[in-house]
Amino acid sequence: MTPSKTFLKLWKTPKNLWIPSLLVLAAALVLPSLAAAEPTLPSLSLQLAAGQTEPEKVSVLLEILFLLTVLSLAPAIVITMTSFTRIIIVFSFLRQAMGTQQMPPNQVLASLAIFMTIVIMMPVGTAINDNALQPYLREEISFDEAVSKAEVPVREFLFHHTREKDLSVFYAVTGKDAPQSKIDVPTPMLIAAFVISELKTGFTIGFLIYIPFLIVDMVVASILLAMGMMMLPPVMISLPFKLLLFVMVDGWNLLTGSLVNSFFY
Repeated sequence: MTPSKTFLKLWKTPKNLWIPSLLVLAAALVLPSLAAAEPTLPSLSLQLAAGQTEPEKVSVLLEILFLLTVLSLAPAIVITMTSFTRIIIVFSFLRQAMGTQQMPPNQVLASLAIFMTIVIMMPVGTAINDNALQPYLREEISFDEAVSKAEVPVREFLFHHTREKDLSVFYAVTGKDAPQSKIDVPTPMLIAAFVISELKTGFTIGFLIYIPFLIVDMVVASILLAMGMMMLPPVMISLPFKLLLFVMVDGWNLLTGSLVNSFFY
């Protein structure tokens, strides 16, 4: 049926059926065109052409991949190769010893631990920036040489806070011979030993923090027992006294100062 005949037939249709007829005609004209159109989806491709064998371009690509890998492993690096582990463990023991449940919140403790880690690791970061990063950006040294120079201050920090006993455990497990010098110690093995040493140090400090708060709990429990108040939880009475003790001795100042100084002596 031609369009002229279609419109003529529509004209002869009663007026109360014009609107439904117009809708049917519009659908008949539009739907075939929509069905014929194929949906197109955007695509993104990242590839290195086989003909690009220039060493400079390949080197830049490898550096970008290495940078992306480091960024993806940044949280693990911050936790395992810095002072963050010891600090967050001590803060957790402090909160449990005081019995304040979720106060301070985890976000506050983690943020404080991160900023304290930045302060403690600032000499290491300065050494990396002066000896490795800036010479590399000025194109005075190669990328491999910059990585080697950046490892020196990091390894010095790890060796300073790693016990030989923890390091010997991994040599005993792997069956390797004892190293003749610090240069012979692989960095992954050194990092693992450093984490174990930090765990022991953090638990030791946490135990020392527990002692005064434990004494307060024992004194309060003994007084309540002597008064015959056995149904009253001692924690409810001892919590204000522990908070008062911690505030009166300026606990946060003493604790953070001691933690920071423990990495420089």
